[in-house]
Amino acid sequence: MKLDSRHLAQLSVIVETGSFQGAADRLGLTQPALSRNMRTLEHRTGATLFERDGRRSVPNKLGQKLSRSGLAIRLAEEQAEIAADKSRSGTVGELRIGAPPIVAGRFVTATLSRFISDNPNCSVELKTGLVHELRSMLERGQIDFVLGPQSLADPNDALSFDHLIDDRVGILCRAGHALTKRKNIMTSDLEAQQWLTHSRGSLLRQQTEAALIASGITSLQVVIETDSIRSALEIISDTNLITTMPKETTSPYLQEDLVFLDFDSPHFHRPLGAIRRKDTPKSPVEELFFKSLLSAIS
Repeated sequence: MKLDSRHLAQLSVIVETGSFQGAADRLGLTQPALSRNMRTLEHRTGATLFERDGRRSVPNKLGQKLSRSGLAIRLAEEQAEIAADKSRSGTVGELRIGAPPIVAGRFVTATLSRFISDNPNCSVELKTGLVHELRSMLERGQIDFVLGPQSLADPNDALSFDHLIDDRVGILCRAGHALTKRKNIMTSDLEAQQWLTHSRGSLLRQQTEAALIASGITSLQVVIETDSIRSALEIISDTNLITTMPKETTSPYLQEDLVFLDFDSPHFHRPLGAIRRKDTPKSPVEELFFKSLLSAIS
C-alpha cells in the first residue's frame, strides 16, 4: 500500500520535537488529527511505529527509519520552495538569447558576463546569426527573445517589441575619403560612389535600400556584397568603397581610419530592442536580464 509522503514528513517532526503535541503545534495541526494520520501510516505499513513509554508514544526502530525518509521529503520540499522563489525573482533559470553578431558584441556580451556573475544559478544560451534566421528560431520556440531591430517584428502580429535603444543607420567610409571633405553631401555624390553592401535579402540591406530610395538615391554601384561585418569594416578602411552601418551598434568597432559621413535621413531610424512571441509569457530571468541591459546602456 502506498505511503502518504505528508504523513512521513509529519512523523519526522514528531521525532524532532519528541512529542505529538509539539509536532502538532509546529505543523499547525491539532494533536488528534496528527494521531489519526499516524494511525493511517501504521495501517498502510502494516506495522506499529510507536511504543508506549509511560504516557508518551515513542517511535520504535521502524518509526525512526521512516522518519528519516520523512526528513528527506521535508528537505526536498524546502529546496524546491527556495528554487521556486529564486525562479520567480529571476535569480535562477534558463535564458536563450538570439542576436546578430555585431549586436551581441556591442550590447550583450559584457552585460551577460556581469549578469552570470551576479546570478550564478542562471544558465544562458546565446545564439548569433542573421536576423531572418533568428526570427525563424524565435517562431519555432528555440530561443526566448531576439535582440534586434524593431523592423524584425513588423508587421508580424505574433511578435512584440520592447524598446532598448534608438540606433540610426549611417554611411561609413575611410577617414581620408573625398566625401569627408564635403560640407553638403548630395544624393548624386552617393550615387557616384562604389558601394559595399550587406547580403541581398538581409534585413539591414532591405532597410538601407528603402532609406536610400526615400532619400532620393535611385541606383547604387555595388562592387561587393558580404554578410560579414568584420570583413566589411576591413574592406572599407582599405578602399574608397562606402557602405551603411548602424551607428550605435558599430561605434565600438570603429578605428581612427573609419568615419560616418554627415548625411542623414528620417528613414535611417533603427530602434533596437527585445523581440518576443506574444503567446509566450516573459520569464522573471528574461525581465531581469533586460533590466540589466537597460541599466548598462543608460
